[in-house]
Amino acid sequence: MDTNVSSVFVPILIIVLIIILLLLVVSCIKIVPQAQALVVERLGGYQGTWSVGLHFKVPFIDRIAKKVLLKEQVVDFAPQPVITKDNVTMRIDTVVFFQITDPKLFAYGVENPIMAIENLTATTLRNIIGDMELDQTLTSREIINTKMRSSLDIATDPWGIKVNRVELKNIIPPAAIQDAMEKQMKAERERRESILRAEGEKRSTVLVAEGHKESTILEAEAEKQSAILRAEAQKERMIREAEGEAEAIIKVQKANADGIRFLKEAGADQSVLALKSFEALEKVADGQATKIIIPSEIQNVAGLVKSITEIAKDI
Repeated sequence: MDTNVSSVFVPILIIVLIIILLLLVVSCIKIVPQAQALVVERLGGYQGTWSVGLHFKVPFIDRIAKKVLLKEQVVDFAPQPVITKDNVTMRIDTVVFFQITDPKLFAYGVENPIMAIENLTATTLRNIIGDMELDQTLTSREIINTKMRSSLDIATDPWGIKVNRVELKNIIPPAAIQDAMEKQMKAERERRESILRAEGEKRSTVLVAEGHKESTILEAEAEKQSAILRAEAQKERMIREAEGEAEAIIKVQKANADGIRFLKEAGADQSVLALKSFEALEKVADGQATKIIIPSEIQNVAGLVKSITEIAKDI
């Protein structure tokens, strides 16, 4: 009976031992993923840091003391009360970007690294803001960020932590200061609006003046062109009148010349010419002249005509 039990129990025990051994071996195999590191202790002391890859640890002797994340991490701290140089209390919350560069220092340097960074950030921020006035604090975020990053990076270096960047997420001044700032901003906006309105009115006035000036210039130019056209028209009229008078004189002279030529061709004697002269004198006498000068030749002809007339009466 005992032999049968022993024959059954022994194989089961062996299988259990093999399974336990396999589980133990598997538990001693560690695969470290990317961007992580394992701090390993042997018999309570630091043994080494395992990086990416496959690693084996001695069972019951080695243990994983700390798993470290090597990625850049972000911590958003709650708003901290700070006092400026001009005794204004405000609340500022910060965001810290850090990265673990030495897993050993990170594991053994400080008990709670995140809490240590938070307290260090608060004290550094108070020191920096304490040397600045309110207006300077509100307009110098980049300067504050640079100073805090430099100070935190130096302070956290013994902990195996590198501070890459520090940002002031929000600056919350007291309610009274906020009201005053809003009033100031409103007054500034109204001032800018008044300036813009005045500049617009000034620009409008200038444009209107330029328009009047341009209109006056155009009117003067139009009047000038009109005067030039009127002068040219009057000139053209006078030229045409002069040409008409000249043409009339030419025609009259031509008619006189034709009459004289006809008389000559008809063989007119001195008596006919004298009569024509008298006719011309008759026309001259019709004018407003008070004195008429008669040529001597016409006087002789007049005497001859008188003699002829008297002889005709005697007959």
